Amino acid sequence: MKKLNLFFWVVCIATVGFAQEDPLSFTLNDAIKYALENNYTVVNAERDIVAAKKQKWETTATGLPQISATIEYQNWLKQQVSLIPAEFFPGGIEGEFAEVAFGTKQNVNATATLNQLLFDGSYLVGLQSAKVFLEISKNAKLKTEQEVRKAVIDAYGNVLLAQESIEILEKNKTTLIKNLNETQKIYENGLEEEESVEQLQITLSSVQSNLKNAIRLKDISYKMLNITLGIDIDKKIDLKDDLISLTGQNIDFGLIAAPLNLEDNIDFKIAKNNERSQELLLKYEKSKALPSLSAFINGNYIGNSNSFNFLKSEQQWFGSSLFGVSLNVPIFSSLGRTAKTQRAKINFEIAKTELTQTEQQIKLQTANAKSNYQFAIEQYLTAKKNLELAERIEKKNQTKFFEGVGSSFELRQAQTQLYSTQQEYLQTMLNVINKKAELETVLNRGIN
Repeated sequence: MKKLNLFFWVVCIATVGFAQEDPLSFTLNDAIKYALENNYTVVNAERDIVAAKKQKWETTATGLPQISATIEYQNWLKQQVSLIPAEFFPGGIEGEFAEVAFGTKQNVNATATLNQLLFDGSYLVGLQSAKVFLEISKNAKLKTEQEVRKAVIDAYGNVLLAQESIEILEKNKTTLIKNLNETQKIYENGLEEEESVEQLQITLSSVQSNLKNAIRLKDISYKMLNITLGIDIDKKIDLKDDLISLTGQNIDFGLIAAPLNLEDNIDFKIAKNNERSQELLLKYEKSKALPSLSAFINGNYIGNSNSFNFLKSEQQWFGSSLFGVSLNVPIFSSLGRTAKTQRAKINFEIAKTELTQTEQQIKLQTANAKSNYQFAIEQYLTAKKNLELAERIEKKNQTKFFEGVGSSFELRQAQTQLYSTQQEYLQTMLNVINKKAELETVLNRGIN
């Protein structure tokens, strides 16, 4: 009975273990959502935003009250001796000096100081810069998310392409083996030339080689997708979509007519951030010519003793306090500040020119992306028709060959044309998906 119970628990544990190892399953949209949360680059981009928020507060805190405290203990191993004219003391001889040690051998000094910045132009610019830096980090994360989205679509599509290629090549291989066996029998009966068998053997060898390569590419494609998703490369995953249906979902002629809103484009936002950063750097250099004002107040207690009695209640402590204001006025820097300001102004002008250049490049990029997407759709529709024609041509030549009215060369030529058209068809489907992703990136679609 004990053995039976033990067997039962082992089975249960094993069942739970296998259940935990079930592969992840993704549609393309699921994969994108997963990657936007787990991709390694996205995770670090989110951390950059958190760091930017901390830096913003770090900058803000420099203008808030700052409190510091010090405790200093001193013990004269050998006290310093001062020379005092002897006539200052009763019985002292004029012209001679008396050796005197001032103070006690030990002392403790405790001080607390409050500093407050009252005005500093560079601090005000620093606050603005911290906000811009946070905005830059957010835009960098958005740029990262868009790149990751494109990478997921590309990697997902490559896996589907490899799967479709394997299926087609397996089908072609099966057909070729059948044709080769039939041709071999015909040749053995003396009704066909040996060249016909050799032609089919050449074609079969080529298909088998391509099949092996497609299988290897499938494995690599899965690993690439896993890395993009933020999953261990050896983790098993399943894809729910297929290449044909996904291509149909990605044909959207309305997207070609969609207007461009520059303010939504991430590259425009980043260029705008750069312009704003250079403007603030110019303001920062100008602010260095302004005076700065700060104030402080401190409290101090000092205790003196020839022995260490500072922790005893009878120890006497003497307190003091000080308040002060400091005004720092820049007067002359040998034109150093002027040169820095002029250089900052030049950099600001460069940033404005780069913003204009980016605007024009985005418009060109949009027009190019729309053209590429439309061409990809046209190529796909053409390849689809060509595949139907190539299949019919190959079938006709196969029938003619086995009826003895067609040559093996014509059959091989038709088969080669079919295989090439099949791969072109698969590639055009992937192009439709990828070109749409590129256009959506320019138009800031797909990422909220």
